Amino acid sequence: MSLTRRSFLKGTAAAAGSGWLARRRLDLIDTHTHFYDPTRPQGVPWPDPGDTKLYRRVLPEDYPVPKGPRSVSGTVVVEASSWLEDNQWLLDLAGRSKFIVGIVGNLRPGTPDFRDHLRRFAADPLFRGLRVRDRGLGEGLDRRRVVGDLGFLAERGLALDVNVPFRALPEVEDLAGEVSDLRLIVNHVALARIDGKKVDETWERQVRSLARRPNVFMKISGLVEATGLKDSAPRKADFYRPWLDVLLDAFGEGRLVYGSNWPVCEKFAPLATVQGIVEDYFSPLGEEVLEKIFSGNARAAYRWIPR
Repeated sequence: MSLTRRSFLKGTAAAAGSGWLARRRLDLIDTHTHFYDPTRPQGVPWPDPGDTKLYRRVLPEDYPVPKGPRSVSGTVVVEASSWLEDNQWLLDLAGRSKFIVGIVGNLRPGTPDFRDHLRRFAADPLFRGLRVRDRGLGEGLDRRRVVGDLGFLAERGLALDVNVPFRALPEVEDLAGEVSDLRLIVNHVALARIDGKKVDETWERQVRSLARRPNVFMKISGLVEATGLKDSAPRKADFYRPWLDVLLDAFGEGRLVYGSNWPVCEKFAPLATVQGIVEDYFSPLGEEVLEKIFSGNARAAYRWIPR
């Protein structure tokens, strides 16, 4: 049975005298989770009812805390629903759960009502930005209007999560230059294909080019999903090392942000494995770097205020 936050906190005091935990308690902010409830009267647009692993109620109290010396003290929730009012549903959920430190909403820049909707949701300080994916970068819309709306987003100190195929990264790079005061956070290691063998040269070239924009962060999420190995993604950091080496060299220790993509990651590996891969890779660089990857860079990227 997985260890939930509630049961984990009960055992924290007993564990405090052992190992690394005894030396220093370092927080961990998971910057990529999804919460939803298919049992609502209106249901949910995602996930599909046929997805036996994901189609269930997923709320903050269900988040499984991996065993080990690091405590997961909060999460930034990314809205996967395309329904407008689900932005408010998440904000209401966050209002009842201090575990949620921020919400990344789902609105499409360039559409007529974008600014009115953004004003409404951003009035809540827990609303920390938006995510765009696929067509969200402006396909089929007036690009000048999209760029203008992203400037409007930046003026409010909010961030933009981007989840697009890595071949679309040049467009992200252009946006980062056009709206230079907007913080962009590329999701899921730019959707690399991780096979444990050789890094795709196009992925590496475009990632390194994008990293030259100082307002772009890279989210260390989606690692196990990138293997395509359902229920059997490798647990050792060495399998992912060539890709992580590129990201660390390109972005440095100050613009890499940890996220689990829970519960989606569980289709490939347990949450403890996802967290362990990142911790094992960055641990040799010292606790200061770990603190940046697991919490400090999240604060810089989302500018959330501890609750």
